Amino acid sequence: MTPHKLREIYGDVSPHAAAKAISQFDNHCRRFIEHATFLVLATSDGTNLDVSPKGDPAGFAKVESDETLLIPDRPGNNRIDGLMNILAHPKVALFFMIPSVAETLRINGTAEISDDPSLCDQFKVLGRSPKTVLRIKAEEIFTHCGKAPIRAGLWKPETWPKERPIASLYEMVRDHSDMEIISTDQSYVEMRYRETLY
Repeated sequence: MTPHKLREIYGDVSPHAAAKAISQFDNHCRRFIEHATFLVLATSDGTNLDVSPKGDPAGFAKVESDETLLIPDRPGNNRIDGLMNILAHPKVALFFMIPSVAETLRINGTAEISDDPSLCDQFKVLGRSPKTVLRIKAEEIFTHCGKAPIRAGLWKPETWPKERPIASLYEMVRDHSDMEIISTDQSYVEMRYRETLY
C-alpha cells in the first residue's frame, strides 16, 4: 500500500476536516476539556507504542495556558509504561471524551513530567496528591466527529450487555501471569478499586 493508493481508495480529505486543526486552546477546546471525564494517552518510546486510560471527575485536566495542558497521574499498577516512553520520546497524542457527547477532542503535542509538589498539590483528591503531573505543549488540536461512538452505541445503555460478558480482571491476570490470586470474584476486584482509587 502507498499514500497515493490510499488517496485513490478514500478520495480527498474534506475542506473542513483539513482546515479544522488549531495549535492553541480556544474557548471551545477549553470547555470540552473542562467537561471531559476520560481521556486516552498515546505514547511511544520511538519504537513501540502504548495507550493509557485516564479518568477523573470533570475538569481533572486543566488548561494552563493557550498552548499547555496539565494532567495528573493517578495511582495505577506502577508499570508506568507511558511515563517511561515520554522520557525516551516526548511526543504524545490525547483523545478526550465527555459522557453522552458523541464528538471527541484530539490533541497532539510534546509532554514533560513534573514532580514539583506545588504543581502536584493543585490536583489533590481526598487529600492525596498525584506523584507526577504531565505538562503537554499542544501542537495540533482538533475535534473529531461522533460517528464511531454512535456506531458503537457507546452512550446508549439499551445497547450495553445485560451481564458482564468477560471474566473478572483477576481471573484474567491469574491466567495471563500464572500467579496465585487472592480472589477472582469481580466483587473483590471492585472492592480493591474503591480502596486504591486515589
